[in-house]
Amino acid sequence: MDQERSQKKIQPFINHYNVDVSEFEKKPEEFKTFNEFFTRKLKPEIRPIKKDPEVIVFPADGRHLGFQDVSKVKGIFVKGQQFDLKGLLNDEKEYEYFKEGTLVLSRLCPTDYHRFHFPVDGTPGMIYLVEGSLRSVNPMALRQSIEILSQNRRMITKMVTENMGRVLIIEIGASAVGSIVQTFAMTKPVKKGQEKGYFRFGGSSVITLFEKGRIKLAEDLIEQTMQCRELYAHMGDIMGKMQA
Repeated sequence: MDQERSQKKIQPFINHYNVDVSEFEKKPEEFKTFNEFFTRKLKPEIRPIKKDPEVIVFPADGRHLGFQDVSKVKGIFVKGQQFDLKGLLNDEKEYEYFKEGTLVLSRLCPTDYHRFHFPVDGTPGMIYLVEGSLRSVNPMALRQSIEILSQNRRMITKMVTENMGRVLIIEIGASAVGSIVQTFAMTKPVKKGQEKGYFRFGGSSVITLFEKGRIKLAEDLIEQTMQCRELYAHMGDIMGKMQA
């Protein structure tokens, strides 16, 4: 997808999936390869960010599930599976810190905008990589084996905020995703909605994890999740608010 001949795949993809080109920062014909198109930027005004400091926004376009208390996740996945937070984090101390925290899983499809952003203001620390395979994270695969999330390759960023404590942002690779690319400057303060990085070709996911009692998820996100349905939302839409 990085070779120039892949450019000819762009317009058929746009036509087949009815991708809205009016959102693009560039015209479709300006992309030299399919991966350039896949990792495209959008016009800044297309994804407005709420300035209210109490508002938390979704980090990416996609389909979202939200759990106010990750330790009580039940009924979403088949075969009585439990969400393996300890395996996902691969860190006993972090697990103990966040085991009753609030978690949002954001799943991107190949047709989505594939850049991800910071959901809150804060200062991100160093990234650590947890190696793993690259397996599909489509909804059927997840419902059959939620362990995929704790087995796939992932990057974890620890973030310190002024009023919401620590936040973990986890990018998870999937089948056909060659790499997760980070574009932010580590250890320097960032603003809510600022770009953090992008996924190269394929489907992928972002998990955002908050300390217990720090935020209250949006009602529509909670309602849809309780009905075992993903909520479609754009980057910049309201994920929740800081807990009073």
